[in-house]
This record gives sequence, C-alpha cells and structure tokens, in this order.
Amino acid sequence: MILEDKQVLLFDLDGTLVDSAPDLAAAVNQTLIHLGREPFPEATVRNWVGNGALMLILRALSGDKDVDPELPQTLVDNALAVFLDFYAKCVCDKSKLYGNVKDTLLALKAQGYRLGIITNKPEKFVAPILDGLGLSGIFELILGGDSLAERKPHPLPLYTACKWFEVSVDQCVMIGDSKNDILAAKAANMDSIGLTYGYNYDEDLAVHQPNHLFSDFKGLLSVLKGIQEPA
Repeated sequence: MILEDKQVLLFDLDGTLVDSAPDLAAAVNQTLIHLGREPFPEATVRNWVGNGALMLILRALSGDKDVDPELPQTLVDNALAVFLDFYAKCVCDKSKLYGNVKDTLLALKAQGYRLGIITNKPEKFVAPILDGLGLSGIFELILGGDSLAERKPHPLPLYTACKWFEVSVDQCVMIGDSKNDILAAKAANMDSIGLTYGYNYDEDLAVHQPNHLFSDFKGLLSVLKGIQEPA
C-alpha cells in the first residue's frame, strides 16, 4: 500500500540512518574505565542504545538492560557528565551510514519531500554526525532527546515537528528502527515505517505494527512515490 498525500518524512537517527554503536560503546567503556569499572563488549552496549544518553549510562552502570534502581544519583550524574565529554570527542570516529541511506534520502528530497530528524540522542551531537557522514543540509528540522519536555515514545516531538513544518499529522510519516518510533507514531495517530536492522533490543518490530517494515532503507522508495502536484 502506497503512503499517499505525504509531505514530511521524520527520521530517527541511531539505528535508522547511522550505526553509531561503535562510538557510543567506546565512550561508554572509557567512562566505565574512568570510574574503575570493567568495560563491556560492543555487542553488549549495542543492545542498550536507543533511549537517550541517560538510559544508556544507567544500563552501563547496571551492567544490564534492566536498570538497577539502587544506583546512587551522584554516581549517575557523574557518569553521565563523563560519558558526554568522552562521546563529544569520538562522536563520528567509527559511526557509519547504513546501506542505501544517503542515496535514498537524496532521492526522497528530490521527489519533493521535506525531511526532519527526531532522535532521543542529545541534540548537540546530531549536527556533527550529519556533517561527518555527508548528510548536512538534507534535514530542515532536528529535534533531540533534550530539545523538548518529552521524547519518544511520547508524541510531543512528532506534534512539534508537524507544527514547525505547518502540516497535519496525516501528511507526515515517522521512520525508525525501534518500538519508541512506532509507539510515538501510534500515539500521534501518524503513519510509520519500521526498519529491522537497528537497535530494537532483540524484539520483533512487527509486533508494534508499523504501516510498513523493511530490512533495507531503500524499501522506502517502494511506498513513498513523491509528492503529487495539484492539478
């Protein structure tokens, strides 16, 4: 089924456009070593990504996806500050675009779509990644996890994007790799497209029933046919 009458495409970043896990894992492990703790394999850290920097650090300090409720707040605050400092220094060292991302984004933009990013990553890290991976200038709007009072899966970032672009919810599509993206879209009554290759905590994204689900980013081109000009 083609998604018709769309004007704006809203993309998640980590796990959707960019595989940022290598740099996130490096910063997490530098933080843990700084705190006198044992580091974790990148594959372990990869499964903790997707809910923002604070949750990533909470999971790292807990050594598990499920957060230890007894973590001292002073430890958490210190670890988060250290992590953000380390990550700022390696934000795009080993991160890379997933296959077919850049060509597909350029094709969609050429078809007339307006593009935005809605991510749970702190906003200050987004532009350096886009610049480093050759995506600067493609997106009109960037909303990070700290840009608003709420973040995905809350619908506020999606509503905010609609208002900024001056379009209705029906004219937008949310595109992402995790349940946070699909749940945010459903909460906003917005259509969604899921991607299976990112960070979804080993869960089957199909359970959350996005309108479409692809294992390759270029699959978007099969259901987004470009904006129809008025007759």
